[in-house]
Amino acid sequence: MDARPHPPRPLLLGAPAGPPRADAERNHALILAAARRLLEGRGVDGLTMDLVAAEAGVGKGTVFRRFGTRTGLMLALVNDIETDFQRRFMSGPPPLGPGAPATDRLVAFGRERIAMLELQGDLLRAAEDRPDERYASAPRAASALHLHILLNQAGYDGDTPVLVFTLLASLDATLVLYENRSQNVTMERVANAWEDLVRRVTAPRAS
Repeated sequence: MDARPHPPRPLLLGAPAGPPRADAERNHALILAAARRLLEGRGVDGLTMDLVAAEAGVGKGTVFRRFGTRTGLMLALVNDIETDFQRRFMSGPPPLGPGAPATDRLVAFGRERIAMLELQGDLLRAAEDRPDERYASAPRAASALHLHILLNQAGYDGDTPVLVFTLLASLDATLVLYENRSQNVTMERVANAWEDLVRRVTAPRAS
């Protein structure tokens, strides 16, 4: 019997009702892949159920049965992105995953998140439209716990819960995209500022 610990499962925005049938699972994957292609070419505003159905090669009714609404489809896309990110920081290779010093993992967390925003920021920003749900979401809770653990491992001895909230807020899609698009701050500068902040707060304090 394998006694090795298994990596924790990612926390999703919504739990599936039960195991999907093979054809439903195939359609689910086809629709999400089609939606991702449309997002890359047309952006969030160009993502319609009609276009997704045509791109996926399925009926419009199939898209609605699977996701309910356009919002449901977007939520599924966000889940897909968040699940991949969680798997990588929970059990992927270092420095994002286990095996690197805690401070380096904190730096990698922010840099990876900012890289995600550069590619998929509009979708992630759309998911932030309801702040109460955003701050209470399962993926954000998983990220908060992860940062809390890493800060403790890095020797931070201040108010960790408040710092975690502050760090995560600095990675919100709405803020980062505003910096990038309205203030002409490059994503590289945003990532460098994240690293500078993390290394400062985890540096040993002068006695």
